Amino acid sequence: MSQETVSDPQAALEAEKYENPVASREFILQLLSEQDGPLTLNRLISHLEYDGDDERIEGLSRRMRAMERDGQVIRNRRGGYVPVTHAELVRGRVLGHRDGFGFLVPDDGGDDVFLSPRVMRALLNGDRAVVQVTGLDRRGRREGNLVEVIERANAEIVGRLVLEAGIAFVVPDHARITQDILVPMTDLMGARDGQIVRVALVEQPTLRHKPVGKVVEVLGDHMSPGMEIDVAINSHGIPHEWPQEVLAAIDGLNPEVEESHKSGRVDLRHMPLVTIDGADSKDFDDAVFCQATPDGFRLLVAIADVSHYVHVGSALDREGFNRATSVYFPGRVVPMLPEVLSNGLCSLNPDVDRLCLCADMLINNDGQIAKFRFFEGVMKSAARLTYDTVAKALIDQDAEARAAHAHVLEPLETLHRLYKVLRAARERRGAIDFDTVETKIVFGEGRKIEAIVPYERNDAHKIIEECMIAANVAAGRFVADHKIPALYRVHDRPTAEKITDLRAMLAEKGLSLGGGDQPGPKDFNDLLSRVQGRPDFLTIQTMILRSLKQAVYSPDNLGHFGLAHEFYAHFTSPIRRYPDLMVHRAIRHLLRTGAPDRFPYTHDEMVIIGEHCSNNERRADEATRDATDWLKCEFMLDKVGEVFEGRVASVLGFGLFVELKDFFVEGLLHITALTKDYYHFDPVTLSLRGERSGRVYALNDPITVRVARVDLDERKIDFVLPDDDEALSETKSDAPDEARDDHEADEDDAAKKKRKPRRRRRKKPAGDAPAGGDDEQADSDDDGSDTPSAPESESSAAEESRK
Repeated sequence: MSQETVSDPQAALEAEKYENPVASREFILQLLSEQDGPLTLNRLISHLEYDGDDERIEGLSRRMRAMERDGQVIRNRRGGYVPVTHAELVRGRVLGHRDGFGFLVPDDGGDDVFLSPRVMRALLNGDRAVVQVTGLDRRGRREGNLVEVIERANAEIVGRLVLEAGIAFVVPDHARITQDILVPMTDLMGARDGQIVRVALVEQPTLRHKPVGKVVEVLGDHMSPGMEIDVAINSHGIPHEWPQEVLAAIDGLNPEVEESHKSGRVDLRHMPLVTIDGADSKDFDDAVFCQATPDGFRLLVAIADVSHYVHVGSALDREGFNRATSVYFPGRVVPMLPEVLSNGLCSLNPDVDRLCLCADMLINNDGQIAKFRFFEGVMKSAARLTYDTVAKALIDQDAEARAAHAHVLEPLETLHRLYKVLRAARERRGAIDFDTVETKIVFGEGRKIEAIVPYERNDAHKIIEECMIAANVAAGRFVADHKIPALYRVHDRPTAEKITDLRAMLAEKGLSLGGGDQPGPKDFNDLLSRVQGRPDFLTIQTMILRSLKQAVYSPDNLGHFGLAHEFYAHFTSPIRRYPDLMVHRAIRHLLRTGAPDRFPYTHDEMVIIGEHCSNNERRADEATRDATDWLKCEFMLDKVGEVFEGRVASVLGFGLFVELKDFFVEGLLHITALTKDYYHFDPVTLSLRGERSGRVYALNDPITVRVARVDLDERKIDFVLPDDDEALSETKSDAPDEARDDHEADEDDAAKKKRKPRRRRRKKPAGDAPAGGDDEQADSDDDGSDTPSAPESESSAAEESRK
C-alpha cells in the first residue's frame, strides 16, 4: 500500500475522478513541506512508492507540471520541488511602473512586494511570478527577488516603431511596460519609423536580454483619426474581433423571436413598458412600468433575457466571459456580445416582441420593497424614450412632449411619483451622494474635437437609476434567500486606517465624522450635508472619496456600503456586463427548478469569475481613460501659450494637478514651476505652503495657469503660472516622470527636494492620465447603481495606485 493511500485526505476523491489516481495536490504540498529540502521527481516517486508503475509516474509528472504552472510549487535548478509557502516565497501578479520598478500583488492578499528595476528586467506588467522576499526596502516595504515566472501576460504589445542607426525597436504604448521591444529588420512587415504597430513577442525578457518581437500589424500613423482608440484597445489587450466559432454561432440567427420561445412565459405585451435611455443609445436592455396601488406602487423592471440566447459553455458564453464587459470609448463601443444580440434580439426595441426576465416589485409609500417576484416574460416596448424627452414631459410640462407620448404619460407620471418616494427613502437610509461632474467629448467632422462639455443629468436619469437600484436589491435578496452561488456587487466598508486618516484631516478643518469606530453611510452623508456650501466642500468630498473602498464582484455578500443596502447584485445590464448574466442564470435556475441544486457553478468558481470580471472592468476603465486623455491632449495642442482659469484638482508632493474651467482638461503645475519660493507638502490639509511667502495652494482653490507644453506621445499637459515667462520658455519634455506617478513614487521626498530627472524614453506614445488619487474608492455605474466615482482628477489613478 503506497504512502498516500494511508495519509492522503483526498485519496477517495482522487479515486472517483481518475482511473489511476495519484497523490492529491494537498498531500504533495504537505509532503514537500515536511522535508528538509527540495525533492526531485525521482525522490517523490520513491516517497510515494510508485517505482515501476509507469501510468502513475506519468500522472504524477503531469500533476507536478500543473502545480508548477499554477504557482503552487517551484522547481530549482537541480530539479527539486519546493512549495511556494516555504522560504518567504510569494506568488502573484506583476504591476509595472513607468519608472522601471514594479510590485508583485500577492494572490492571497497582503502587502505588495517591491521589485527593483533589476528584477523587472525579466518581467513585464501583468506577468504572474513567484518571488522570494529578501528583506525590507528603505521605506519599510517587502522587497523580493524573482524565483520563477509562472505565466506570461503579454503575447503581443502595441507601440511606436523607432528606426535608428540600423536598429529597430518598439516603444510600448502601455505606460507600465518600460522595456523596448527589439525587432529584427527582416520582421518589420513594411512598417515605417514612427508608425504605431502591433508586435508579437517571440522572446520574452530575461535578466540579460530585452524582449524580441516581430511586427504583425501596422495600425497606422500617429495622428490618424480614431488611432487613439485602436491603440488603447490593443495596448490593454481588449478583445475586439469575434472568433470564428462565435461568428458561426450567430450565423443565421432569426432577427425576430421565434414563437416557440415565447411559450410558457408571462405575456406582458399588453403592458405599456417603455425604455428610457440616452439619445445616442443603440442597445436597450431595460424597460420599466409603474402603477399606483392602495399601499404604494407596483414597479416592473423588465430586462432583456440574454441568458436565453447565451448558453453555459457555448462559444458566445466563452467570449462573453473573456470580454466580461462592453467598453465605451468616445464615439465607439467594443461590445461584450455581437451586435446581432446586443442591438437586435437582446435589445428591447419598440413595437417588437422580446424575451425578458422581469422583476415585479410592490413598493410601499416609505420606499421599501414590501414584496417581489421574478418571472420569465415576453414583452413589447410601447415607446423608445430619451432622458431629455421624459424630462420635458414630466419636469418642464412641455405640451408637445406630453401630447406625443400621451399613451404612456400616466405610467410615466406614476413613475415620477415613485422616484420621489425612493429618493426620500435613499436619504433616510443614508446612501452616500457625491456631487461630481462627468464630461463628454463632442466631435465634429473627421473626428475633430469641437468641445468637452459637462454631462447634464436630470430627473429622468435619476428615475431610471432608482428603478435599477430597486431591481438590483431585489435580485440580491432573491439569490441570497435561496443560497445559490451568485455574484454580488460588493462595496465593503472603509478600513479602520482610512477612517483614522480621514478623521485627522477633518479635525484640521474643525470637523468630525460620527459613527464611532465604524461609521455608516449615513454618517458620511450627514458630514457632506453639513459642509454643503462651504468653500472647501469639494476638498472635503475628495477626502471622503479617498477613504472609500472600490466596489468589486464577489459571491461573498458584504453588502453595498455606498448605497447602504445589505443585498445588492447587478441584474439590469446582461447585454454589457457578464456578472449580470451570471445573476440572470442563477434566477432562471431557481425559477425553473425551485432549488440551487445542480446549478452549474460552485462558490469557488464564482470567486474566480468575480475576480476576472472585476479586473476586466478596471482594464476597460484604464483603456477608456487612455483614449480620452489622448483626445484631450490633442484638443489642447493648439492652445500652448494661452492662459486659462482652473481649479486645483489634486495636490501631491511634486506639484498641483489643475483642471481647466472651460474644458475640464487636467494638467500638471510642477512644484519647480512655483518659482520664487520653496514649497512644502502637507498631506493632512492637502496643500502646498510657501516657506517664505506663506502662499498656500490647496485642493479646489481657483488658479490661473498658462499652457506650457502638450506632449501627445506621453499624454501630458504641463502648466506654468501666467507671469512665469522664464518657466514657459524653459519647460522641457524630460520633466520628472515621478510627477505623473500613479503607484507609489516618493511623494514625501519630492516635497523636500527636486529630484534628478529621469532620461526621457524617446518617442513614447503613451502615459497614464496625470492624476493623484487612491486605490480604495467607490466606483460608479452607468445605471447609477453604485456609489458615484470621484472627479476625474481623483479617480484616474484609482486602480493603478496601490499602497
